[in-house]
Amino acid sequence: MDELMSLRLKCPRCGHSLMNPEKLIDNAPSIHLDIECMGQKGEIWLSSIYGSYDFTATIEIPKGEIAGFHCPHCHEHMISRTECTSCGSFMVPFYLDMGGKVNICSRSGCKNHFVEFEDLSVALRRFYHEYGHSGLQSQPAVELQPRDPEEIKKEEIREIIETGTFLHTYCPHCRKSLIEGDMLKLKIRNGKEGILLLSPYLNVFSSKSTVVLSEDQVVEDLACPHCDKSLILLDKSCGKCGSPVAMISVSARTKLIDFYICTKKGCKWHGLSENDLYEIRLEGSLEW
Repeated sequence: MDELMSLRLKCPRCGHSLMNPEKLIDNAPSIHLDIECMGQKGEIWLSSIYGSYDFTATIEIPKGEIAGFHCPHCHEHMISRTECTSCGSFMVPFYLDMGGKVNICSRSGCKNHFVEFEDLSVALRRFYHEYGHSGLQSQPAVELQPRDPEEIKKEEIREIIETGTFLHTYCPHCRKSLIEGDMLKLKIRNGKEGILLLSPYLNVFSSKSTVVLSEDQVVEDLACPHCDKSLILLDKSCGKCGSPVAMISVSARTKLIDFYICTKKGCKWHGLSENDLYEIRLEGSLEW
């Protein structure tokens, strides 16, 4: 565990640190919370190592049961409006000291969790300042035998993004989060300027707009609500209807990927870059 990353978290309500340096889990300061489960109340110390699910608690927490988490300082109930995409339970939100949010599932035994940054560029600078580049150490050279290119391509497809997955989206220009509440927020220009809200869940097509759009109408421009830069690509078009497309950045398991959406109302096409298609597949094929 020594080479893994220990996250420092704080309460999203009062901002007080939740770290307990005296109670170690996985040889790192633990995350201290008050907890209630099946009518019992107690305390819990979670591992701060990202990817570890170790904890110790003063009450029994049976697998499959949903627990309520409270800040030990302000005693507010820590609950998110976002539901777990794996089991449907509510998520528990935390703030990161370096900026951003961590959400974990409230159901015992469910391992769903995700990290979201408001400003990815700032978070990455702080991350490298704090943790360095230890994961990029050079390795001894080894002699490789020639392999079939088609076999390599098949092995490189590592991740499948399933229907209903919450897509953490960012502006490809300023790297700020495009998520507001539980919606993907964009600036829209079509005769007049307004706001377009899209569902951030893959293959869920609900939307709201302050600018009236007729069916099959192509919008003039989509832009980032933070830096105001256009998201429209001049050299790419929709693979289904030929309309212009907009590009946003989506956080996948290992990196940010370019995610394309059609600018024609009612068209459900979406796509990835050719390079990303070798590593990532979107459930639901070509349509969003």
